[in-house]
Amino acid sequence: MGHNEDYQAKLNAYVEGKDPLAMQSTTADVIAKLVANVSDQDLQTRPVPGKWSVAEIVAHLAEDELVTSWRYRQMIENRGCALASFDQDRWAQLGDYGSWNAAEALQMFRLLREANLRMLRQLSAEDWDSFGVHEERGRISVRDLARHMAAHDGNHLDQIRVILGHISQCGKWCALRDSNSRPSGS
Repeated sequence: MGHNEDYQAKLNAYVEGKDPLAMQSTTADVIAKLVANVSDQDLQTRPVPGKWSVAEIVAHLAEDELVTSWRYRQMIENRGCALASFDQDRWAQLGDYGSWNAAEALQMFRLLREANLRMLRQLSAEDWDSFGVHEERGRISVRDLARHMAAHDGNHLDQIRVILGHISQCGKWCALRDSNSRPSGS
């Protein structure tokens, strides 16, 4: 299996047999609990060079939710529309994710997610079947995108847990920096 197939299989495992809206509705609270007693410095420190910090992961979730808001609405309004991909590393650079603190990023994520969930919960069956054609993934429906976003959350929550687990084990970054098991940053 190639990288994209491995990643997709991993994402599918997160949502198999689960309600994606229920999953999405808990993400902000889970993040808040995970970061509650962690210093801003630890949340903003990258675990290894080239990988995102916890705060950068949360900033990515917030900005990805912004993109997803647009995609949902475009698919519903303009069935079959083109859905451009985006370079998440370029967005991280443009958005200066390294300057974000986790609380600000979480606040933005929570507001956008709540708006999307409010919309999704009132959609008709026809709206759920609305689709766009993603530049990299091909045809994707509103339903598919909701499942993808729930899985995307799970993937990043696991990354946050790994980073925070290493902080609690060694007090700072020693174990993670010296480890060969490095979480994917994006």
